Amino acid sequence: MIPIAEPFLGQEELNNVIEAVRSGWVSSKGRFIPEFEGGFAAYCGVNHGVATSNGTVALHLALTALGIGPGDEVIVPALTFIATANAVTYTGAKPVFVDSHPDYWCVDPTLIEPAITPRTKAIIPVHLYGHPCDMDPIMSVARRHRLYVVEDAAEAHGAEYRGKRVGSFGDISCFSFYGNKIITTGEGGMCVTSNDELAKTMRILRDHGMNPERRYWHDVVGFNYRMTNLQAALGVAQLARLDALVARKREIAGWYAEALKPLADEGLLTLHPEMPWAKCVFWLYSVLLDGRLRNSAGRLLQELEAHAIEARPVFHPIPTMPPYSSAVAVGKVSSTISSTGVSLPSAPSLTPAQVSVVVRAVRSLSEERPT
Repeated sequence: MIPIAEPFLGQEELNNVIEAVRSGWVSSKGRFIPEFEGGFAAYCGVNHGVATSNGTVALHLALTALGIGPGDEVIVPALTFIATANAVTYTGAKPVFVDSHPDYWCVDPTLIEPAITPRTKAIIPVHLYGHPCDMDPIMSVARRHRLYVVEDAAEAHGAEYRGKRVGSFGDISCFSFYGNKIITTGEGGMCVTSNDELAKTMRILRDHGMNPERRYWHDVVGFNYRMTNLQAALGVAQLARLDALVARKREIAGWYAEALKPLADEGLLTLHPEMPWAKCVFWLYSVLLDGRLRNSAGRLLQELEAHAIEARPVFHPIPTMPPYSSAVAVGKVSSTISSTGVSLPSAPSLTPAQVSVVVRAVRSLSEERPT
């Protein structure tokens, strides 16, 4: 099986975990947690990192720290993993869905302002599949309407917008370190910010709302959203690899782009985009299929599975799913991307020979298309 994604772990990760185990600090205290928080925040170009147990709770923690709650609305891309909308729902607020940009698949900035109402409190731009959102117009809209911005960078560690790393634009930005992400702590997440007060609030909320000056005194209802020292031990070693892993992801994307260019030139598929203002990290290298390729992304998935190649469909638009189906009509662009998109194997261990196997399976569809 050629996997769609897998963690890249080595001796450094093992050494750190052994050290954590031998120290006895295996829960939510230990030296690796502040080291990982500080190192990752610095990598993003911000002042504070607040490690969490996973990426979804990082989003919930960020929204709660910003005071988002019942009666509020939050702008969310229609096309993203459902955790983005769920985190809004956890607060009692309402996600308001906005369609994708056709050129790079993230939220379309021109559609955000029309979706704003007097109840809108925040925007969550998602750097989808490792491609940055167009942050300048998003931040401009947010400033005009005095809205918070929470970057969902779960899939975009190391990506850049106009030379600046994602995670450094929002009031708070959130990352995931799930096992299929560019770097991993198994599960795990991180909120990053340069706002001292927001960082302090998130640390309190993360630890059951406990007053940091009065142990076991709880001023607010908080959560148990802490990362363990074992997870952070992995994270410290993974962070040291991040630039190399991003370079490898981009190299793999280059292999795909070169091999699939003839099909793209025929208009039979659309390659994974990278805008001139973006440095994409290609979390999962994804393509959109033209109808002449048997008119079915599902058929390609079957073809790949028959060749022991793991692939997956692009996310379903959130408004098409039962929890949110009454929210709004599904956008045309997000629907097209979802129905025609396939994510191809993108693990950093992928070899040129394996990419060739994947590409041959994709080409087999074009060879059998009607003339």
